[in-house]
Amino acid sequence: MGKIISFSNQKGGVGKTTSAVNVAASLGILGHKVLLIDLDPQGNATSGVGISKKSLKTSIHDVLVGNVSAEEATIETSFDNLSIIPAHISLAGAEYNLYQGNGAERVMKNALDPIKDKYDYIIIDCPPSLSMLTVNAMVASDGIIIPMQCEFYALEGLSQLTVTINRIKANFNSNLNITGILITMYNSRLLLSLQVMNEMKKHYSDKLFRTQISRGVKVSEAPGFGMPVYYHDKRSKGANEYLDVASELASRI
Repeated sequence: MGKIISFSNQKGGVGKTTSAVNVAASLGILGHKVLLIDLDPQGNATSGVGISKKSLKTSIHDVLVGNVSAEEATIETSFDNLSIIPAHISLAGAEYNLYQGNGAERVMKNALDPIKDKYDYIIIDCPPSLSMLTVNAMVASDGIIIPMQCEFYALEGLSQLTVTINRIKANFNSNLNITGILITMYNSRLLLSLQVMNEMKKHYSDKLFRTQISRGVKVSEAPGFGMPVYYHDKRSKGANEYLDVASELASRI
């Protein structure tokens, strides 16, 4: 049975979607069958794997409101072993629908259970907020990856997110754990980055991925071409760093 991993951080601009797309693609390159779910109404993960949002007939919104099954909403990408359930701006309205029914926090889990054993990994790109969409993702997940930059405000956000994860674990999903903390946009030449990394190692050493994702041009360029960085430039530093993170993820769970 596949493992469901959510990429979550309530702070925007931390490389969450970039990391979800590139880790999912890297797992596919390593030979794993992967489903990427875009749970962010902005739909950046969708366009990041070359899917036009204007041409969508179904999306994750339709799955959450019960119009189609997860399998019916799945699209194969042009990348190795990688499929996606895309997002459309209509997803923003799913919050209202989710709040209306009993068991609202388990809608995503119920939708994914029938297809979970068809994939090695299901990667969920959460919205940058602690919304009902994020709660649904966490209830459905086996683990959480937290992408974050080396900034002191990020440490405060990490503490808040950890509290939320623990509440969901206590009330809805006893198997939920933090799979790892992924440092993004890292620059080892900055004193602040080194200071925050030292703090992270003091408090979260067992959760940090061994590889940090460097700030790089190729990683930033790739979404504009509708592709993960490996397919944009497989020799780039970012491509190799994400492959290393994917390998470590596969060894952790």
